[in-house]
Amino acid sequence: MNGFRFTLRRARTLLAAAAIALSLAMVGSAGAAAEVAPSVNNEPVKRKPTVVLVHGGFADATISWTDVTDRLQKRGYPVIAPANPLRSLGTDSAYIASVLRSINGPIILVGHSYGGAVITNAAAGNPNVKALVYVAAFVPDTGEALGELIDKYPGSEIQAALNPVPYPNPDGTTGTDLYLQADKLRQVFAADLPTSTTKVMAVTQRPFNAACFTDHTQAAAWHTIPSWGLIATQDKAIPPALQRYEYQRAGSRTVQVAASHVAMISHPDVVTDLIMSAANATS
Repeated sequence: MNGFRFTLRRARTLLAAAAIALSLAMVGSAGAAAEVAPSVNNEPVKRKPTVVLVHGGFADATISWTDVTDRLQKRGYPVIAPANPLRSLGTDSAYIASVLRSINGPIILVGHSYGGAVITNAAAGNPNVKALVYVAAFVPDTGEALGELIDKYPGSEIQAALNPVPYPNPDGTTGTDLYLQADKLRQVFAADLPTSTTKVMAVTQRPFNAACFTDHTQAAAWHTIPSWGLIATQDKAIPPALQRYEYQRAGSRTVQVAASHVAMISHPDVVTDLIMSAANATS
């Protein structure tokens, strides 16, 4: 009986040792596999570019880009949607440029509305930015101000809907923040979204400094970086005719959709496809 117990204990010890050895072998195999770059048919798989999504005025990154971000991430794209300060074109462009410098590898840079002017300046001189994607956006050239561009073609209802609010600057001067009047936001900004959504947008909107319309563009990255543009044909903020003019001037590859100014919210699939087209064309 004692011999049987001894033999049973020895068998259990041997089985435990074998299990440990097998586990170590599996860990070793996994570690070796992790060191090998992923490949298909012995060809290394290219890393997808990082997509940087820059929002415009009266909005933030969450309400602007949630649905597009979700779609891009499901397709394997790294995404960054930074907060655009909305203080001045120079300040905002410098901030977004600093975000871009923190990213390793190729970048697809996307701007909506005023964010288009920001990325036009911020991407200049950055070799990692492989494509610019404009979504119902301003696309200024060097020396231009957005206040001049918005008057180039009729159709914008945004000026009549503005609510200017003064605020004190640190140096004692007075600045002006621009909001949209709550009862006019849906009509001029997001007419194809549910009323329940635009009511939230109205009370959570981020204002931007009136100086953003008078600041002059210092650099126009679209002269050297390929660009894509989405025309929102029902846009009452930036006239579709202005969007077409800007994109044609920049040599952008364009698509159009029957959308309000916030096409990335009402038509996230179209915007996502446009971004991926830019990524595929420049990879």
